[in-house]
Amino acid sequence: MPKKKFMILILSTVPFIMVLGNSMLIPEFPTIRTELDINSFQVGLLITFFSAPAAVAIPFLGYLSDRVGRKIIIVPSVILYGAGGILSGLASALLKDPYFLILAGRVVQGIGAAGTAPIAMALAGDMFKTRDRSESMGILEAANGMGKVLSPIIGAAVALIVWYALFFSYAFLSLPVALLVWFLVKEPEKKLEKSPFKKYVHTIKLIIEKKGVSLFFNFMGGLIILFLLFGVLSFTSDMLESRFNLRGVSRGAILSVPLLTMSVTAYLTGLYLRKKGKYFKIAYLLGLIIVSMAMGILPLCCQSVIIYPAMLGLLGLGSGLVLPAVNTMVTSATQSEQRGGITSLYGSVRFTGVALGPPAFSLLQSGGISLMFLSGAGLALTAGILGFVFISEQRVLMQTG
Repeated sequence: MPKKKFMILILSTVPFIMVLGNSMLIPEFPTIRTELDINSFQVGLLITFFSAPAAVAIPFLGYLSDRVGRKIIIVPSVILYGAGGILSGLASALLKDPYFLILAGRVVQGIGAAGTAPIAMALAGDMFKTRDRSESMGILEAANGMGKVLSPIIGAAVALIVWYALFFSYAFLSLPVALLVWFLVKEPEKKLEKSPFKKYVHTIKLIIEKKGVSLFFNFMGGLIILFLLFGVLSFTSDMLESRFNLRGVSRGAILSVPLLTMSVTAYLTGLYLRKKGKYFKIAYLLGLIIVSMAMGILPLCCQSVIIYPAMLGLLGLGSGLVLPAVNTMVTSATQSEQRGGITSLYGSVRFTGVALGPPAFSLLQSGGISLMFLSGAGLALTAGILGFVFISEQRVLMQTG
C-alpha cells in the first residue's frame, strides 16, 4: 500500500499541472486584455478554447485508454499540453496580432489536457478498491485544488518576466511530469478492452441505462461546481483591479483563497469518506448548500476586500465537499475495463463547466452583479436537492477492481 500511495502522489502531478492551464491565466486576465486590446468576453475565450476541445476529446481518449492502457495515453498527452503552450507563447512573442494563434495553441493544449487528469483518475480507480479509492480521489482532487491555489502566485511571478512567459511555463513543467509518470507509476495488470468502438459505446449505454439517473446527477454536480467556480474567479479577477486596484501577487493571493479551502476540504473529505464508506450523498448536498449560501452572500460584500475573500473561501469549502464524493461515485460505478469511458465522460462534463463559466458570467454581468450571483445560488441549491433525491449510493458504489 505505501508503494501505491507513492505512485498516487506521482500521479497527482498530472492534475496539478493540467489545472494550471486555466487557473494560471485567470489572474492575468486584465493584463492580457490590455496587451492584446480585446474585451472581457474575448479574454474568457482563452478558457473556452482550452476547455471545449478537451471536453470533446476526453471520451475518445478514455476509450483508447481502456484498449491500450492508461499511461500510453497520459504521457503523450502531457507532452502535447506543453507543445500547445509553446505555440501560444511563440505567437505572442513574434506576432503583432497573435490572438487567433494563441487560441489555436489553447486548442492544442486542451486536446492534450483531455488525456491527462481524467485518465489519471481512471488509473487511480484501477489501483484501489472502493474504500481506498475514496482517499486516492481525495489526493487527486487536492492536487487539482493545490494547482489552482499556487497557480495565481506562480502566474503572477512568471508574468513579471513578460506576460506571455505564462505559456512557455507549461512546457517547462510538462516534461518532468511526463518522465515521472512513465518511469515511476506502475499500471496494474488488467484485461484491456478489445471490443470494437460500437460495442464499447453499447457497453457504456448499458451502464448508463442501469445507473443513468445517479450518474447524471453526479455529472451535473461536477459541472455546476466548476461552472460557478471559474465564472466567479473570472469575474473576481477583473473586479479586484477595477474596485480595489489590486494587481500581481496581491490579486493572485485573494484568488487563491477559494482554491485553498477547496483543496484542503477535498483531501479531508476523501479521507473521511474512505473511513466511513458512506455519506456520499450527504457530502454532495451539504457542499452544494454551502456553495449556494456563498453565491447568495457574495453580491452583498463586493465593496469589502476582507469579507468578499471570506465568502470566496466558503465557496471553495462547499466545492471541496462535493467533488471527492462525486469522483468516488463515478469511478466506482463500473468495472475497471469500462472505467476509462465513464470517468472520461465525467471529465468531459467537468471541462464543459469550465468552458462555459467565464463567458456565461461575462454575459450575466450585463444584467447586474446580483442577478449573476443569485442565479448561481439557485442553480447550486437546485442541483443539491435533486442530486440528494435521485442519486443511489447503493447503485453506484460497486465493490469493483
